[in-house]
Amino acid sequence: MNPIVFLKNVSIKQNNTPILTNINLSVEKGEFIYFIGKTGVGKSSLLRILYGDIIIKEGEAKILDTNLIKIKDKEIPLLRRKLGIVFQDFKLLPNITIKKNLEFVLRATEWKDSKKINSRIIEVLDKVKLDHVIEKYPFELSGGEQQRVAISRALLNNPEIILADEPTGNLDPATSSEIMNLIKEINNSGTTILIATHDYDIISKFPEKTIRIEKERFFELSKKS
Repeated sequence: MNPIVFLKNVSIKQNNTPILTNINLSVEKGEFIYFIGKTGVGKSSLLRILYGDIIIKEGEAKILDTNLIKIKDKEIPLLRRKLGIVFQDFKLLPNITIKKNLEFVLRATEWKDSKKINSRIIEVLDKVKLDHVIEKYPFELSGGEQQRVAISRALLNNPEIILADEPTGNLDPATSSEIMNLIKEINNSGTTILIATHDYDIISKFPEKTIRIEKERFFELSKKS
């Protein structure tokens, strides 16, 4: 089986400063992997290269059969339609309703039919148990509810991979567990999950394959159950 993410001898630099050096990674469909490490070690940068926000020029790098070394600017939006991206700070548009936030994404990814758009919005909100907030604004929701909306947004285009950058970083422990239970459900349905985090409590409660990033390198840790 071909890996859906493959990095070989990849190095990441920003402003000529090495962030990660000679990274090798192979991810199979359906895997759940944590990338852990202190702030600034390159966890977020790793995810950013996978969705084309940082372009790399060294080594081999593919995600979903897209060559990240040779990718052109016009191809990046097409790649991102195949991915679900979840951010620590939610990144919901504050001045429009939850429905309009999700509709914005669908129309930006060339959904045309209003009935299909409405149906899909209801479907993803129901999946995260938030169909009742559809006409509310982000500021009317708790942090956990906003993160669940952000996850529903990531699911809109049925992604094969979800990339989550500190998805529990702004949440209390109980809410963090709720979010992780939801992410686990999504993984159990076959979606590949890659999470950058420094939340060791979450890793302890929801053990999966874990890779520690330290001094520009990867160190794979044993899964604890």
